[in-house]
Amino acid sequence: MGGNMRIDDSLRETEVLNELSRRFRQYRISYPLTQSELAEKSMVSLSTVKRFENGEDIGLIKLLQLMRALDIQEHLEVLIPDPSVRPSAYLEKECSRQRARKKKPRAGTWKWGDEE
Repeated sequence: MGGNMRIDDSLRETEVLNELSRRFRQYRISYPLTQSELAEKSMVSLSTVKRFENGEDIGLIKLLQLMRALDIQEHLEVLIPDPSVRPSAYLEKECSRQRARKKKPRAGTWKWGDEE
């Protein structure tokens, strides 16, 4: 499997794991860190890093450690969003548009002398 693959409900779990592993490897390479450096920084064994990058299951805690080492742990917020924040809350944060009112001419507005 080469190229970018969209992760959706058409994929089996093993295909999702393989795609996540491929993406993670690309993040590590562009960070840039070697597998050994990542293992040391994340406090995860080198063999665990290699297993994950080969598409093997390593467990959630180890995945979290690896993500933190690459500074991508904030992406977990998308994985399981906070249920207390409703989607409509994001819309409420934006400034709501207010209806423009037609301006009424003020009494005593200034006019040129020949406009009477």
